[in-house]
Formats: sequence, C-alpha cells, structure tokens
Amino acid sequence: MKTNPKVDFYFNKAKKWQEELELLRTIAQDCGLDEELKWGVPCYTLYDSNIVLIHDFKEYCAFLFFKGVLLNDAAGILIQQTKNVQSAKQVRFINALEIVELKPILKTYIYEAIEVEKAGLKVDLKKTAEYAIPVEFQSKLDHIPALKTAFEALTPGRQRGYLLHFTAPKQAKTREARVEKFMPQILNGKGLND
Repeated sequence: MKTNPKVDFYFNKAKKWQEELELLRTIAQDCGLDEELKWGVPCYTLYDSNIVLIHDFKEYCAFLFFKGVLLNDAAGILIQQTKNVQSAKQVRFINALEIVELKPILKTYIYEAIEVEKAGLKVDLKKTAEYAIPVEFQSKLDHIPALKTAFEALTPGRQRGYLLHFTAPKQAKTREARVEKFMPQILNGKGLND
C-alpha cells in the first residue's frame, strides 16, 4: 500500500471523520489504485482515469464512484448525490462500523468500476439541447445576437452549468437577476465558475 504524501494532509486535517476516512483510504489502496489529490480530495485512479474519490460532509463521508450509474448495485447502496448528477453515485457512511461491515462489498464495487474503465464504457450523458432554457434567458438570446453567439461558443459543460443555474430559482425575478448578472461573463466566454 503506497500512500501519496500530497494527499496525507487531507486525512491529517480531518476531525469528525478521521477514522472513517482512513478506512476508506485503505480499501481504495487495497484495490491497487493510484492515490492522487484532485479537487482537494483523495482520488483513486487507474491509468489516469478516475475510479473513486473520498469526500466528507457535515452529515456523512462517502466514496464517490465516477461511473456509478454503470455499476451493478446488487447491495442497493449507491445514492445519486443530487438530481443533476448524471454519472457519479455515492456510498455514504455515518460511522466506521458501516465501512468495516461493507468492506467486501465496497471492494467488489471498486473492482467492478475498474473493469468498467478497462472496458472503455461511457455514460450516456444528457445532451445540452435536452436541458430546459428558462424564458428569461431565451428572451435575451433572441434579442441579443452576440449573447447567443457567445453562449453557443461555450463548451457543453459550461452551457449546462448556466442552464442549471438559471432554471433553479422558482421566481421569475430571481431567474432574471441571475441571467443579468452572468451575461457579461457569457459574453467574455467564461463559464459559471471561471
């Protein structure tokens, strides 16, 4: 088991979930994956392809399988993190005992995720054109050709990011305010979080 010193800080800084995170780390490493630091969290890869990562939240810690939707969830433990996540699935934990009890199943899931990656399987993601465009944004696109051109020039992921952000509020005035706020960023070719 080879740990990556760049990742050690994550486990050392953990307060609430330290024991649980160390158990998850051991399980991932036992499966022969490389340990890397991505997005500020431990990520376990095979040939530079992301397989699983560890992350912690206030209420739980978790394994996140990047292509979780392609796994056979025989144990029924995979959870969709949010309604907009299309590919990844989590296994959540609230104590170390759960992890110890699920260790053989977790390893089975990791090995299956490795096989999914080796087979080159891809998740069939929803196309950007399938996302709803709120009327507040569509109106701007229809009346400002430069905005439409700039939006269409963005990567599909950046387009989806904006569409999800613009459609989230229930009130029209909030959607309108969001569109107004981010129009300059779109015109500058930037994504929501750039």
